Amino acid sequence: MQQTFEIKISGQVQGVGFRPFVFGLAKQFELNGSVCNNQDGVLIHINSSEEKGIIFLEKLLNNAPVISIIQSHSISEIPFRGYDEFRIVSSETNHQINIPLTPDFAICESCKEDIRDLSNRRYGYAFTTCTNCGPRYAVTTKFPFERANTTVSEFEMCNACQTEYANPDDRRFHSQTNSCSDCGIQLQLNDTDGRELNETQSNIIKKAATLLSGGSILAIKNTNGYLLCCDANNKEAIERLRQKKQRPAKPFALLYPSIEKVKKDFEVSAPEEKALTSSIAPIVILNPKKTISDLEQESIAPNLNQLGIMLPSSALLTLLMDELKTPIIATSGNIHGSPIISEKDDAIEKLIGVTDYFLHHDLAISFPQDDSVVRFAGDHQITLRRSRGLAPNYLNSNQTNKKKILAMGAHLKSTFTFTPNSHSYVSPYFGNLDSYDVSERYLDSIKKYEDLFDTKAETILIDNHPQYQSSILGRELAEKWNTELVSIQHHKAHFASVLGEHQLFDFEEKILGVVWDGTGFGEDNAIWGGEFFTYDNNKIERLTHFEYVDWIAADKMAKEPRLSLLSMLQETEKDIAKTKFSETEWKVYTKMLLSNSLKTSSVGRLLDAVASLLLDIDNTSYEGEAAMRLENEARNYKGADYIDFLCGVEYQTIPIKTIIHNIQKAILNGLPKAQIANSFIHTLALVIIKIAEQNNFSCVACSGGVFQNAILVEKLLEMAEKTPIELKFNRILSSNDENISLGQLWYHQHIKN
Repeated sequence: MQQTFEIKISGQVQGVGFRPFVFGLAKQFELNGSVCNNQDGVLIHINSSEEKGIIFLEKLLNNAPVISIIQSHSISEIPFRGYDEFRIVSSETNHQINIPLTPDFAICESCKEDIRDLSNRRYGYAFTTCTNCGPRYAVTTKFPFERANTTVSEFEMCNACQTEYANPDDRRFHSQTNSCSDCGIQLQLNDTDGRELNETQSNIIKKAATLLSGGSILAIKNTNGYLLCCDANNKEAIERLRQKKQRPAKPFALLYPSIEKVKKDFEVSAPEEKALTSSIAPIVILNPKKTISDLEQESIAPNLNQLGIMLPSSALLTLLMDELKTPIIATSGNIHGSPIISEKDDAIEKLIGVTDYFLHHDLAISFPQDDSVVRFAGDHQITLRRSRGLAPNYLNSNQTNKKKILAMGAHLKSTFTFTPNSHSYVSPYFGNLDSYDVSERYLDSIKKYEDLFDTKAETILIDNHPQYQSSILGRELAEKWNTELVSIQHHKAHFASVLGEHQLFDFEEKILGVVWDGTGFGEDNAIWGGEFFTYDNNKIERLTHFEYVDWIAADKMAKEPRLSLLSMLQETEKDIAKTKFSETEWKVYTKMLLSNSLKTSSVGRLLDAVASLLLDIDNTSYEGEAAMRLENEARNYKGADYIDFLCGVEYQTIPIKTIIHNIQKAILNGLPKAQIANSFIHTLALVIIKIAEQNNFSCVACSGGVFQNAILVEKLLEMAEKTPIELKFNRILSSNDENISLGQLWYHQHIKN
C-alpha cells in the first residue's frame, strides 16, 4: 500500500542544484511526488512504501551535490496525497526564513569546457554558470533562492536557455542563474573619458587582454565586484597602480591562468592545491620555487618572499586568462582603505584617476565581496580573510539562538554577525570603519539583512572600546530600535570565537586561552593584546599577560614601530632608538614617557618593536607590515639552532623588556638577523607551552591577529606534539578581528561572568 512521506532537508541546500538532484533520484526510484525550496531548506513529498522511502533518503544523503551541506534531515508519514508524477514546484513561503545564505561558487570544470568549446553555444560567454557554480550570495535579493529573487531576474531566459532550465537531463535544469550571450549579461569596454570601444561582445575580452599586455591598468567588474588589473611583469604599470591606488608597499594578489602554471612557479602542497582549485577559489599565500622570470616580484610584494595567488573564479576571468596566458595583478577595485566597488557609476567616479579602461557588465551585485585569503602551516589552514566563497554563513549544528541578536564586531577588520533564526550569518570582511565608505557599506549591509530576513535584532552586542565605530553605531541602533545593548571585552570575544568554533563550551577540563593582537580595550583601562585566560564552567578569567609598557602617541604607535621600540627598551637602553627620531621628536616622545599613564600588553606592538630593532622598520604604510616582514626574515633562517630569549628567566607576567634586551645582545654579538627573527618567534611559542605546563592545561585555544603568523603556528604545533597539550586555532574563521562579531555572540550565549 502506497503512503505519503514528507522529507525535510536543511542546511546549504538552496542554489546548489539540490532540487534537480532530488528530481533525478526520484525518477531513478520511480517515485511520484514533489520537491520545493521553503523557508527551512528543501521540502520533499513522495508516494512510497516506508522501506523504499528510507532507502531513497539514504541514497539522497550519501550522494547529495558536492557543494551542498546538509545540517539536518527528517522523514515522517503525512496524510496520503496522490501524485501522478514527480515535479519541481515553485517555492512558497509565508514564514520567516530559516536557511543559510548560499555563498558564491567558482566556475566549475564543465562550464570551463563549455566556454572553450567552439561548437558549444556558450563559447566565449563570460557569464556561463550552471547548478554547480556561479554567483549566489552576491546576487541574492530575498528568499528562497529562486531566479525571481536574484538580480539575474533582470535577464529573461531565451527559448534555448528555458529549454535547458526545464530539461531534467540537462546540467542547467533549474539553474537559477542560467543565461547565454543571446539573453544574458553584456560586457562594455570604456576608456576613462566614457567612450565605448566599439568591440563586439566576442572581441571585448580579446581587446581587454591586449590592453593589459600593452601596459594599461583595467578596472574589471567580476561577479563579486571590481578588480584593478595590470600585467604582473610590467614594473612601470605596477608602480603606476601603486601610486594611483595609494598603496605604496602592501602586496598585490596575482591571478594565474592555470594550476599547472602555478605549480611551475611555486611550491604547492596538497592542501594548497586543494584550496586553489576549490569552489571557493581563494587567494592562497605561496612560496615561489625561485625568482620567477616573468614576474616583477619586488614590485608585487615589496620586501616579502611569499606571494598571494588565485585562479579565475568566474567565466569572465577564465576567458581573460585564456587570452593572456600569463599572470596579472588582480587587486580589489577601490582606493586604499575603501570597500570594494560594485556599481558602474561608483567605479567611474572613484577609479577615474586610477584606471586607464573600464570593463563593465550590467549584472547588479547585491552583496559585493573581496576575495577570500588563506595560507597554510603544513596541513593547517590559516584563514586571513573570510569573504567570497566562505561568507556569510557559519554552519554549526549546535545553535542556541533563542534571541535575535546583532553582534557589531570590532573596528578594524570589521564584520557583523546576525542571528534572525537558528542560523548565524557572519558578514564578509568590510575593512577599517575609520573609512566613511566602509562604515556606509557596513550599515547598508545590516539594513539589507534586516530586509532579507524581515526582522530586527532584540539584542545588540558591542565591543567594550567606547571609541570603536562599531560600538558607536551599535549604541545608535540600540537607541533607534529600543533594544537591549551589551558590551563585551575584545579579547574575551576572541577567546570565545575559538571555543565556539571547536565546540568547547562543554569541555570538562579547564582551557587556557591565548589571545595576542595589536590592540583591545582592557577591563583595567589598559590596552590589552598579550593575554592569557582560563575558561572553566562557562566562566572566563584573566590568568596573566605580557608585561605592561607605555602606550604613547595614540594610534601613531600602531603605524610607527619605532615608538613601540622606544616604549619597550629598558631605561638604560633608550638611546638605542634615538637615531630613529629627529631631535624635536626625541624631546617630545621622551617627555611623553615621563608623564604617560596608559599602558599596553600588546604582542602585536612587541612584534613591531623587534622589527624596528632588528630590521630598521620604523614606519609602515599598511597594517601588519612590520610583523609580515619580520616573519619573512624568520623564514629565511634554515638552521636548527634557536635562542630562547627568556631562557632561565622566571616570571609571573611575561617580561617584554627582557626579550628586547636579549635580542639587542644577540644583535651586538653578530648573530644573523634571520636566526634572531626566527628565535624570537620560537621564544613566543615557548612562552605558550611554558604557561600551559606550569598551570596544568591540556587544551590551549589561540586567537588574535598574531596567530596569522605561520611560523608561530608551525612551531606551536611541533612543540605540542612532544607534550600532552592539544592546540586549538581559528580555522574556519580568521584569527584576526573578523572573528570578534561571532565571538561576541558566543560569549553572550555561553559565558556567565
